[in-house]
Amino acid sequence: MKKHFLCLLVGFAVCQLGSLGYGKAESSFGVKCHPFSGKEVELTASWVRLRESLDSAFLQSIEPDRLLHNFRVTAGLPSLAKPLEGWESPKVGLRGHFAGHYLSALSALAERYGDGWASRRLEYMVDELYKCQQAHGNGYLSAFPEKDLEILETRFTGVWAPYYTLHKIMQGLLDAYVRTGNRKAYGMVEALADYVDGRMSELEPERIARMMYTVQANPQNEAGAMNEVLYELYGISGNPRHLALAACFDPDWFLEPLVRHEDILSGLHANTHLVLVNGFARRYEVTGEEKYREAAMNFWEMLMSAHVYVNGTSSGPRPVATTRTSMTSEHWGEPGHLCNTLTREIAESCVTHNTQKLNAFLFGWTGSPCYADAYMNTFYNGVLPVQSASTGAFVYHLPLGSPRNKKYLKENDFYCCSGSSTEAFAKLNSGIYYHDDSAVYVNLYVPSVLHWADRKVRLEQTGGFPVQPAVDFTVSVRRPVDFVLKLFIPAWAEGAVVSVNGEKLDMPVQPSSFLPLSRRWTDGDRVRVDFRYAFRLQSMPDKENMLAVFYGPMLLAFEAREEVILKGNREEILRGLSLVDGEAGRFVLRNGGREFRLRPLFDVDQESYGVYATIRNY
Repeated sequence: MKKHFLCLLVGFAVCQLGSLGYGKAESSFGVKCHPFSGKEVELTASWVRLRESLDSAFLQSIEPDRLLHNFRVTAGLPSLAKPLEGWESPKVGLRGHFAGHYLSALSALAERYGDGWASRRLEYMVDELYKCQQAHGNGYLSAFPEKDLEILETRFTGVWAPYYTLHKIMQGLLDAYVRTGNRKAYGMVEALADYVDGRMSELEPERIARMMYTVQANPQNEAGAMNEVLYELYGISGNPRHLALAACFDPDWFLEPLVRHEDILSGLHANTHLVLVNGFARRYEVTGEEKYREAAMNFWEMLMSAHVYVNGTSSGPRPVATTRTSMTSEHWGEPGHLCNTLTREIAESCVTHNTQKLNAFLFGWTGSPCYADAYMNTFYNGVLPVQSASTGAFVYHLPLGSPRNKKYLKENDFYCCSGSSTEAFAKLNSGIYYHDDSAVYVNLYVPSVLHWADRKVRLEQTGGFPVQPAVDFTVSVRRPVDFVLKLFIPAWAEGAVVSVNGEKLDMPVQPSSFLPLSRRWTDGDRVRVDFRYAFRLQSMPDKENMLAVFYGPMLLAFEAREEVILKGNREEILRGLSLVDGEAGRFVLRNGGREFRLRPLFDVDQESYGVYATIRNY
């Protein structure tokens, strides 16, 4: 019996549908608090909004017909466009992946800003891709030929990650539907799912399992997040065939150890497997199956306790290097062993962005401050540092040793991290606010306006966070309304003073918690939060004397052209740290007769820098 048919039976059992008269599936099992939609959160003038603007300028610079070229050629349609370069060039197996990220980024911007250039570009891309899909006549849509999938099914290698690319295309089209209501895009996703379903139904269980076995270095059979996009599709369609198809992309060899809380991450390609966990998380939300919740939460605990650097992201050299890349980057190492992994190619940007997605899933399920802490740390110290503040270019890796430089990708590289970052920086308004039936959670301090339509509340946030420790909120309502404003107090906070309408509140403020302000809010009510910052040091898990410096939420980087060697002990180092008078966001460390200058990692651009320093008293 084919595995596909067995999965279909599982789909029926899980959904308890009993017939093909299916409807929309439940899509929020176990979710305690929900993120606001992209159109409800508006970024206002700030350095974060500037980062989005740089990304938007890059998106606008790309000619859609060049992105469409390989799709048209593959479909047998004429194209006069100049092919793109890098990983989107006509002979590269991953061609087409960036188009998927492009669709997702345009969808986010179109949802937020309405009818504008992003909306017009998105509609054009969907219409032209529809012509390509129609030309194939069987639901297929890609920039590479169908024979690549045949090679994968028969040889399991020799072709570069075709399902990885199909996932990006499907996700981009699904985002166009979810965020902008484009029904043509939804039909295209369903047609492509039917195409994949037809291929998988012809494969024996053993062949599917072999296709999903990705323990080798840099696996060419990387499937991307096919499971996640198909579970999301099922959450919309309620079609058990979508559930069954998604289950085919859940590898038991990886899932079951995570359920048992067994850390098998060492040697695995980080981004290949991290996105599978996001798929497990999505499966839990649409089916309520507890084992997938357990797998995702256990994975997160393993990752954060034994595999991440100080900025909450991971990936580096493989313990057993069998490829050039695995010698320096993209893999997880032995649990808790990080001090000897600081190559120039650690902390892959794709991994950073997908880690944030997992942080968001788990926060939504629990409302727990520990996930909000992880999200904030990675947002300021992992996500924002991957982009040049002057050009908008992105890095593939974010090195954290010393001395290091950010190696920015060229506009025509179109690497995986070009696509992931382009999409992520179009969504910088996500993760700031969540809600339940009676409360707004403020998880990030970013200048923005929240439009809570259900309660007819407008909440404006201003301030210079994180460089400045004060944040202000103004409530606008037509008539008084009751709700709880839950202010996140991060773990790093040495304290905070909260005022409402100028009066300081006499309430205990605990680090790593949400401070609830429950009241009847009236128009013009003001809230101010003044955080107390302090310097702190965070060591490698396996080397106490290798450490990084934080000031409040900010991971600091040494301005360094040589390895950073410090003297004394931790207490002496902390005593030597101070702010530079008259220079916001600039710091100095006086240590061992030397003076080191430091700045936030997100503020480093072309300069040479170092994050981890080593104490050597000899």
